[in-house]
Amino acid sequence: MRITESMATVTASLHHLRPLSSLSSSSSPPPSSRPLYLKFNTSHRENLRYLSSLGVIPHNPRLAPPADNLPAILSAVNFLKSKGISDEDFPRLVFLCPQLFSPTFSISETDPVFDFLAGEVGASAAESRGLIVNCPKILLSDVEYCLRPTLVYLKELGVKNLNRASKTNAHVLNTRVEKLRAKMRFLKSIGFGHEEAARVCGRIPAIFGYSVEDNLRPKFEFLVYDMERELEELKKFPQYFGFSLGRRIKPRHWHLKKKGVRVSLSRMLMWGDHKFYSKWKP
Repeated sequence: MRITESMATVTASLHHLRPLSSLSSSSSPPPSSRPLYLKFNTSHRENLRYLSSLGVIPHNPRLAPPADNLPAILSAVNFLKSKGISDEDFPRLVFLCPQLFSPTFSISETDPVFDFLAGEVGASAAESRGLIVNCPKILLSDVEYCLRPTLVYLKELGVKNLNRASKTNAHVLNTRVEKLRAKMRFLKSIGFGHEEAARVCGRIPAIFGYSVEDNLRPKFEFLVYDMERELEELKKFPQYFGFSLGRRIKPRHWHLKKKGVRVSLSRMLMWGDHKFYSKWKP
């Protein structure tokens, strides 16, 4: 009888303690909420590790972006990966075009550029990736006011294979028409006809990336005044504009002049150093 009474007393005491545990919940989260909190923290850390492994954010946790920015950054990463961007491409994209990963930028705004590259330029998914990696800022360009007019103008000049994923193609496609026209004006100003200038641009689209005053004009003036060459020779070998004035053109010209030798521009510039200087030894 005493044992039964004792058990009853213990049971009553336990029932009496239940309200105290419920009161204590106001100062600490209920047990069921703790795993959710830990899961959130773990997910946040995993996202940080993932983004830092891609080179999208710094490895140093102290330099990590605010937690509120992570959803936008992850959205940008996922969107770009869905378009064929590879993991190894992200450090370059972040370095050259950090706006793509800004929380204030909607990555979906770049969709028209992907459509333009595929539909109008005729680039495959791999070629589009290559063009974007070579010039990430093309994703920020307006298709209607920048990219499409440029493509139309380049086609009028006879520039072909713009879908190829070269650095030249990427930057030329992302160049405003007025800058392209400036190169045509320069060529015509030194004696090229319109069709001749267009053929030069078609054969050497890299010329669109050269500065007129810092690159093209000094090379032309050196050709005419120092090398004493005719415009017709330049028309036969417009690739001349693609060689470095200081590292290739001048040293070889002065070397040949000292030897009393005069050769064609192509022979002077196309040969490698070993072949050139072996032929005309110092």
